[in-house]
Amino acid sequence: MNPYRRSPFIRISTVLVYIFLYAPILVLIIFAFNSSRTNVLFGGFITHFGPLSMNGSTVIQSPCGPFHWFCELAKNREVMGATKNTLTIAFISTISSTIIGTMAALALQRYNFKLKSLTQVSLYIPIVIPEIVMGIGILVLFSQVFTFLNGVFGITGDDRLGMGLQTVIVSHIAFSIPFVTLVVQARLQGFDKSIEEAAMDLGANELVTFWRVTFPTILPGILSGGLLAFTLSLDDFVITFFTTGPGATTLPIYVYGLLRRIITPQVNALSAVWVMIVFSIMLLMQKLENRAS
Repeated sequence: MNPYRRSPFIRISTVLVYIFLYAPILVLIIFAFNSSRTNVLFGGFITHFGPLSMNGSTVIQSPCGPFHWFCELAKNREVMGATKNTLTIAFISTISSTIIGTMAALALQRYNFKLKSLTQVSLYIPIVIPEIVMGIGILVLFSQVFTFLNGVFGITGDDRLGMGLQTVIVSHIAFSIPFVTLVVQARLQGFDKSIEEAAMDLGANELVTFWRVTFPTILPGILSGGLLAFTLSLDDFVITFFTTGPGATTLPIYVYGLLRRIITPQVNALSAVWVMIVFSIMLLMQKLENRAS
C-alpha cells in the first residue's frame, strides 16, 4: 500500500470544506451580473449592449453590457467616499497598531517587570469579549471625554468635539494591538538571542543590532500581525458603528444602510470589487512575508 496515497474521504472532505467556504462568495459575484433590478431572484446574465430596454423595470439592457452594475457603482460618490474612509482607517490603524504591538511584544518577551503577568493576560480581554461590549465601552469613553473637554475649554456649536474619522481610527488601533502583539510574540518564542550578542560583540550598538539582525528575523511575524490588523479593520462593523460620526462612513456601514432600503445588485458589485481588492492585498502581503522568511 502506497503510504503517500490520499484517502478518498480526505479528498471529498477537502472539496466540501472549500465549497462551504467559497460558494457564498461565488454566488455573490454571480449576482453582480444579474439582469434583474432586484437582488432577490437571479434573472440571468446581462448580455446585451445598448440603451436601456423598454422593459427596464424588470430586465436590464445596458451600454456597459454585463458590467452595468459596476458602471453604476463607479458613478456612486457615496461609495467612493466610503471606500476612501475605509482604506484610510485601515492603513493608519494597521501601521500604528503594528508599531505599538511590535514594541509591546519585544518588551513582554525580553524584560521582567511588575504586573507583567497581568499585562500579558489583559491582551486577551479585547479578543475574547464580544465586540458589541467593547464598542459600547469605547462609545461611553469617548462621550465622557468629549463632554469633559467641551466643558473645560468652553467649546460650543459646530466646533464641539465629537465622533468622526479620528475616533474610528483610535478604536481600530485599540482592538488591533493585542492581535499584533500576540502574533509577534509567537515569532519571538524561537528567537535566538545569541545572534544579537554576536552582532554587539562585533561592534554594533543596540539600534544597529535591531535593524540589521532582530528586525529582519521577526519581520515575517510583524507582517503577519499587520495583515491580521488590516483585515480586521477592513471588515469591522460593530465597533465602527458605535464610534463613527458625520463624514466617517465606512463600506460595512454603507452596505448595512443599503440593506435597510432597496437591495439592488449594486451591493453585489461593490462586494465583488471589494473581494478582489482584499484578495490582491492579501496575495501581495503573502509574497512579502514569504520573501522575508
